[in-house]
Amino acid sequence: MSRVNYRKKFERFLQMIKLGKYREEYKLIKIVEMDLAKDIHILDLLYRLYWKEKNFVSFEKFYRKYLKEKKTPLEIFRKKIQMCKRCFYRGLPARTFRTWMSILTQIQGGYVAEDIFGIGTVQMSEELDRKGADIRINYKNRIINCQIKKKSFSREVRQEKRIKRKLPGKWINIKYFVPGKDVLDKPKKLNGEFKKSYKRFKKYKYLKCLPNGFVIFTDKLSSKLK
Repeated sequence: MSRVNYRKKFERFLQMIKLGKYREEYKLIKIVEMDLAKDIHILDLLYRLYWKEKNFVSFEKFYRKYLKEKKTPLEIFRKKIQMCKRCFYRGLPARTFRTWMSILTQIQGGYVAEDIFGIGTVQMSEELDRKGADIRINYKNRIINCQIKKKSFSREVRQEKRIKRKLPGKWINIKYFVPGKDVLDKPKKLNGEFKKSYKRFKKYKYLKCLPNGFVIFTDKLSSKLK
């Protein structure tokens, strides 16, 4: 199966995520919000499953796999920060979900970039992410490092810290904007005019909203990359 088909498969997977369910379940839970130790972060598992292995598992399956792989270091970290077991494992799924959603957005952008530039031109990994490159493109001996700048009124998009750019090549910022769910559901005011945040969203021609509210990149992203 080609990467083009994997992109379509991935986008179908994103469309099946029940955002409303997770919003209600996690929107008020902000217990585990401290910086996590590198050995218990989910970045490596995310890129391994959804980019390298093309294993598009649900959040529940992802979280179970994460807990299984990181059982010992998670407990070491929890005891180090002196948080009760009940509180830690109540807050961890909410924290994990927000990061999960954020990185899935980046990975979908990587599939779009590979459609544009060709198979084998795009790199994504935990190492690159930590160096500030969400998507790294190597096309005809030209390197493009892309940082996705997330701007959102939605709790599902997590604002991650960014470090100094230390990789060679050109750097491009790609803005990613998600209006609130209420705006997506009802984009117009009572007077018939579009709401301000919805009009702002529509300015990003390379973005579109799936029926479940997940915002993805389209082929028009090429205008930002070339």
